[in-house]
Amino acid sequence: MRALVGRVLALLPILFGLSLLSFTLLALVPGDPVTAMLGLEADPAAVATLRAKFALDQPFPVRFGAWMLHVLQGDLGRSIQTGRPVLGMVAVALGPTLELAAAALVVSLCIALPAGIVAATRRNRAADFAVSIAALCGLSLPSFWLAILLILGLSIGVPLFPSSGYAAFTADPLQALHHLALPAATLGVALAAATMRMTRAAMLEVLPADYIRTAEAKGLTPRRVVWRHALRNALIPIVTLVGIQLGQLLGGVVVTETVFSWPGIGKLTVDAIFARDYPVVQGAILVTATLFVLINLATDIVCVALDPRQRAG
Repeated sequence: MRALVGRVLALLPILFGLSLLSFTLLALVPGDPVTAMLGLEADPAAVATLRAKFALDQPFPVRFGAWMLHVLQGDLGRSIQTGRPVLGMVAVALGPTLELAAAALVVSLCIALPAGIVAATRRNRAADFAVSIAALCGLSLPSFWLAILLILGLSIGVPLFPSSGYAAFTADPLQALHHLALPAATLGVALAAATMRMTRAAMLEVLPADYIRTAEAKGLTPRRVVWRHALRNALIPIVTLVGIQLGQLLGGVVVTETVFSWPGIGKLTVDAIFARDYPVVQGAILVTATLFVLINLATDIVCVALDPRQRAG
């Protein structure tokens, strides 16, 4: 418990540093959000009023301090473009991103775990070489290129899935899965490649262990030995990688969401950057960073639960 509290407290300076860094970088971006909103021919009085409304006429330390004070109160500010609360906009966009991330992880694990186990149990055979080549191809494929291929093949060539759009699970689950298929496959293939290699490497370390030979000597079936004993002890590096991947998905799905017009937090951030809507960008970055560090914390907790040596310590 003491270690857990220490890790939680260590997250606070990380989040503060990320907030300061993002705020600083956005302040250095060329362009004026008020000018982008009102146009070059806008009335100077209207420009001055709007700049004062969003505190853009204040020095950097004052703006950052005021923003942090509001953040601590649960207020991420209001959008310069729409005037809506940033927290509400980010919360609405976060739902589709979480759905896409979860679906991509499911696709990844369904491909990677069986393939990695087959490669490890058939080392230096045809199946192992085939899995290694597939993993290399998956790592080498750019996500936007794979997305375009899937659209051309499964949406235009053979119209099985829509090429863009989003449907909520609460309204129509089947339609939601229909729209989710292509973007989830795009992200899942890239994730599966890395997870596949990690699964193979972790299994190769575990399979020669004494307890595996003991389980085989007891007469257990190969399937039970692999799935019940070997995979369970090889899960720690796999879980660590999956946790990192989930955190990366929440902030790294910009390309996929843009290609498939998926209304997630990545597309919201890109649209806000082009519109110079700094409060939305800052809010999206802060929420994404917070989720990333929380997922890493949860991953550490799961790894401790899986490792009896750490539990004993």
